[in-house]
Amino acid sequence: MHMDHDPAASPAPEISFDDFLKVDIRIGTVVEAEPFPEARKPAYKLLIDLGPAIGLKKSSAQITENYDLEDLVGKQVAAVVNFPPRQIGPMMSEVLTLGFPDGDGAVMLFHPTKEVPNGGRLF
Repeated sequence: MHMDHDPAASPAPEISFDDFLKVDIRIGTVVEAEPFPEARKPAYKLLIDLGPAIGLKKSSAQITENYDLEDLVGKQVAAVVNFPPRQIGPMMSEVLTLGFPDGDGAVMLFHPTKEVPNGGRLF
């Protein structure tokens, strides 16, 4: 599901609101962050608490340029929770953690300006 993003790319094709609703994006809190030396591109392994309905889910995130491991625990992040799990090296990534490119194309995590309840769905 990971694609290389071009921040200057033109907008994606128009979709219906129903198509948007098919993508389940939830807020969660990182409860564990570990190095992921086996990943092809520099990445961390995250364990994210996505609230009572979704629970704890694992994610591989290519965020090493802008984040240190110790800064991630307790941080709220957004994740797509309804993609099929994806094998990344020895790890099964269960959710896609979302971010935007910074000026150099490195990932900046997408998170709320104030803490919100884990499991809340993007609308």
